[in-house]
Amino acid sequence: MPLLPATGADSIMVTLPIYMDSHATTRLDPRVLDAMLPYLGEHFGNASSRTHPFGWKAAEAVDAARHQVAELIGARSSEIVFTSGATESNNLAIKGVIAAHDARPCHLVTVVTEHHAVLDPCQRVEAEQGCAVTRLGVDSDGLIDPNELTAAITPHTALVSVMAANNEIGVRQPIAAIAEAARARGVPVHTDAAQAVGRVPIDVGALGVDLASVSAHKMHGPKGVGALYVRRSRRAKLVPIIDGGGHEYGLRSGTLNVPGIVGFGKAAALASVEMDATVRQIARLRDRLWEQLRSRLHGVQLNGSRTHRLPHNLNVSFAHVDGQALLTALDDVAVSSGSACASATDEPSYVVQALGATRERARASVRFGLSRETTEAEVDYVADKVARVVMRLRDLSPLADESTDAGCDPAVEEWLTGG
Repeated sequence: MPLLPATGADSIMVTLPIYMDSHATTRLDPRVLDAMLPYLGEHFGNASSRTHPFGWKAAEAVDAARHQVAELIGARSSEIVFTSGATESNNLAIKGVIAAHDARPCHLVTVVTEHHAVLDPCQRVEAEQGCAVTRLGVDSDGLIDPNELTAAITPHTALVSVMAANNEIGVRQPIAAIAEAARARGVPVHTDAAQAVGRVPIDVGALGVDLASVSAHKMHGPKGVGALYVRRSRRAKLVPIIDGGGHEYGLRSGTLNVPGIVGFGKAAALASVEMDATVRQIARLRDRLWEQLRSRLHGVQLNGSRTHRLPHNLNVSFAHVDGQALLTALDDVAVSSGSACASATDEPSYVVQALGATRERARASVRFGLSRETTEAEVDYVADKVARVVMRLRDLSPLADESTDAGCDPAVEEWLTGG
């Protein structure tokens, strides 16, 4: 990894390549690794082995981590069910509730901009169990209308599933209002909170949700471990989707990933302590990146709400530039054009298109994901690199018009003028 001076940063050096894809995953915090290591070696016991000290030690570590994760999201320890990650948690929440729903027909409400870890299970229960699914649209900011959600609920609605924060455009939905509307109709609410937990304050009690999916590796914890929050005081009926031993309160069988769970707990504890300062730092750097891009380039548009978004997210479309060509040219900067789960396809982002964007604008979108490890020098380097690459690609592109400026694009002009 070469050290190069960051443009405009005097003698400050940056290490290449630069990582700005933290929606996909984050680097394991060294403090988290230190907490995990004993449970990869000396303390190797199975947490379900209750007859000897090896199992007791593992069980104690799991209990401590359960408390740490619960504390981060304002839950009780007994409401945390450990899983392999948010995808499994989403599947357990959606398939588990629909399987437990006695009445038929059944109905489920979700949003078109959800992660595929929600959309695909919804499609599965629709195709295999005949459960009707309403997929709500979003406005140009990426937000749903709670009134539309209320209108979509029927006497047959078994579950409402709306993500807390979008993995591509970083938009934060009004979950408390959504939960209130659903609760008034007696319908449980699930939220995919994988992108929000550990990044911004989340209190499941204040939000009023019944189920929430969480993932460790989005907040500098290990991959392969997550949790489903299951409210006990108003518990949604839930059927397990994995059987074989009755672990995790009978909701998720299987030998627990003790080192991963310990790391998850440590990452949660660190986030609890450091979140306020981290949010301010990342938001400042994100805004610095945005201001540099918009000041150096015309035809730059933010995708998603300016205010209701995660502090580390910046999703931008660059007019007259092919997104894949841009990503290829950014050879020393790790960014993406959308969800990591869909990065192998050349299809433009369905999330950006849901905002009302054209396929061309969606194809020209880039997602920047900062983290607490991002530095000001890295931001300056990335802004300079992106600006130079975009200008070069526009010079080569038949899509570009030399006479085009920001004022010729009504959408861009509206954004730049604050309309």
